[in-house]
Amino acid sequence: MLETLKEEVVRIAKKAQNTGLCKHKAGNVSCIDRESGLICITPSGVDRDYLTVDQVCVIDRDLHVLEGGKPSSETLMHIACYDAREDINAIVHTHSAMASAFACLNRPIPSFIFELFVFHLDNGMIPVAPYALPGTTELAKNVAETVKRSDLVLMERHGTIAVGKDLSEAFENADYIEELARIYYTILTLNNGQDPKLFTPEDFRKWKYPSQIKNEG
Repeated sequence: MLETLKEEVVRIAKKAQNTGLCKHKAGNVSCIDRESGLICITPSGVDRDYLTVDQVCVIDRDLHVLEGGKPSSETLMHIACYDAREDINAIVHTHSAMASAFACLNRPIPSFIFELFVFHLDNGMIPVAPYALPGTTELAKNVAETVKRSDLVLMERHGTIAVGKDLSEAFENADYIEELARIYYTILTLNNGQDPKLFTPEDFRKWKYPSQIKNEG
């Protein structure tokens, strides 16, 4: 069932571990088949180095496990995000080090660099979803509400979550959160803890990605 999607879950879960975004069995990966409404998600407590396609969990929106083992403890969060936005089909949740540090400080990453314009963000800022205990309905609600306005999210005292149209895009977004966090940390270190000049919400409202600009000639 959904073999191609399960293979993608395994590929991205291993990639997240091999690149250091997820360590020590932490984090989770999922994707949804919008036609059937079924979700493929990493199992709980399985080292990604040994993860197999048969271990990937296939669940419905009511948490019934149709295939695989015990699903991730953050399954409620994934379901809530899919319910919140029909335009996303994949989620990557990580505990990447630098981004998690900002999450623990409850400090959003502001619009300090031009590349942030290409993302669907909260006025160009990577926001922080309010803290709640992992695996709870409250956490699922907090994260889903934040995902409504941003593809890239820090989870207070927890980690990060990134969404995308597919798992490749969601992974790329998760990886970019960590890169942006490292750049921002470097700026703060070089600038005596002060923010650089930031783009404004108005800048983000006015700007169009070049591929979207019509040729008027």
